[in-house]
Amino acid sequence: MESLRILIADDHTFYREGVRAMLALMPNAEVVGEAVTGEAAITLAASLQPDLILMDIKMPGLNGIEATRTILRTSPHIAVLMVTMFDDDESVFAAMRAGARGYLLKDARHDELIRAVTAVSCGEAIFSPAIAQRMIQYFKHSHTNTLAAIFPELTEREREILALLARGHTNEAIAQRLHLSLKTIRNHVSNMLNKLQVSDRAQAIVKARDAGLGS
Repeated sequence: MESLRILIADDHTFYREGVRAMLALMPNAEVVGEAVTGEAAITLAASLQPDLILMDIKMPGLNGIEATRTILRTSPHIAVLMVTMFDDDESVFAAMRAGARGYLLKDARHDELIRAVTAVSCGEAIFSPAIAQRMIQYFKHSHTNTLAAIFPELTEREREILALLARGHTNEAIAQRLHLSLKTIRNHVSNMLNKLQVSDRAQAIVKARDAGLGS
């Protein structure tokens, strides 16, 4: 098995040493370089061409997000895993937009770091549990706002049912999924059809899919 060549970009010596020690327990991992600034990370990434970079966000000079964007512009095959103390939404989504494949907080356990390194090096996306939960809530909220903008005449529950109809769910399946009675679902569907001014559920589904639901 080929070794996994890793570059550590972090300006804290103690943390780099700790990560290096943890990675030493991985039989196929090899730390090929260390950078203490964003500029150094860019330079070393270009010369060493590692498989994976463990990138901190806050470093002297260029930050880790800008460094990631620059590196991936010329070396898109390099996987970048953010390892940082910043857990705010702005930092997380900025890192994702820059091309990072994962986002791990520095208080992660040893086994979480190893799992993240392994997953990201295999092309998967991975996040700290707290970050993943917040992302789920973020996209759920964004999806709800999108539905409200498309079908403002419907209640939140009716929009939820419409989206499920558009994905091919039956009334029975929707009732089970939402923990509601079949009669309640039928009432919601009937009200929804009236508000959308369509004669049957098939027309409602067509209207929903035309709006981008059901994919």
